[in-house]
Amino acid sequence: MCVQNAGRSQMATAFAQRERDRRALDNRVTILTGGTHPADHVHQEVVTVMDDVGFDLSDRTPREITTEELQSCDYVVTMGCSTLDLKAVGAEVDVRDWALDDPAGLELKRVRELRDEIKRHVTALFDELGAEPP
Repeated sequence: MCVQNAGRSQMATAFAQRERDRRALDNRVTILTGGTHPADHVHQEVVTVMDDVGFDLSDRTPREITTEELQSCDYVVTMGCSTLDLKAVGAEVDVRDWALDDPAGLELKRVRELRDEIKRHVTALFDELGAEPP
């Protein structure tokens, strides 16, 4: 999750969905994405760099995420920009902050670097959770 749900969190969601499918965890892992103040659309820079690696995010719409949704999670990942009140989520939720730059308005080279960093974070999280590919 992040503030606008228009960049980093959209990339993370796409990679997490792919990892979930690749590791055959469809029946065990639910992925939610959202922002505290969602934008109207996914940043064009993000759509472009994700298309480079086979993801079409052009039809995704940023959405608001609720405290109740976050409280239902085992893990919440923020992108370094959240306005989330972490105390409201609850101590039983493992909150991670990946502290990533906002891709909005950045050169495509830098957005690609962020994309690749997000992919590494997502893969590492699935590895940490012991979710081995079949």
